[in-house]
Amino acid sequence: MSLLVERGEVWATSVADEPGATAKKLKVLAEAGADLDFVIARRAPEKPGTGVLFVTPLRGDREIEAATDAGFAVSESLNSVRIEGENQQGIGAELMGKLADAGLNVRGLSAAVIGTRFVAYLALDTVSDAQSAIEALQKTG
Repeated sequence: MSLLVERGEVWATSVADEPGATAKKLKVLAEAGADLDFVIARRAPEKPGTGVLFVTPLRGDREIEAATDAGFAVSESLNSVRIEGENQQGIGAELMGKLADAGLNVRGLSAAVIGTRFVAYLALDTVSDAQSAIEALQKTG
C-alpha cells in the first residue's frame, strides 16, 4: 500500500453560529487565492452562539496574512497528520490498527473518499505522537 503521510497545519477560527458566517470566512481565504483541501465546521457547544471552522492547507504569505486578518490561527493542539492513498475496503481499519499497534491514541479522525483515492486527517495529542504516527503509517507490511 502506497501512502503519502505528512504533517499538516490545520488553521482554526471561531465563527458566529448564524447564516453566512462560515461563507464570509471562506470567501476571505478564496479571495487570497487559497485552494483548500479540507474544511470542517461545527458548532461549539461549550460556547453557545459560536462555532469553529477548521481549514487546511494555507500556502504562501498572501493566504496566511488573509487568514490571520480573518481571525484564523494554526491550531497548536491538533498535531495533525495528513494521509492520502488509494481507497480500498477496510483501509480505515488497517490504518487505525497500525496506530493502535504503535500504542498511539488518536484524538480525532476526519476522512473522505473522492473517486478512487482517500484523504484523512488525524489529530494527535503531541508533536511526538504525530511523528510516531507518521513512522508507523509509513512502515510497509
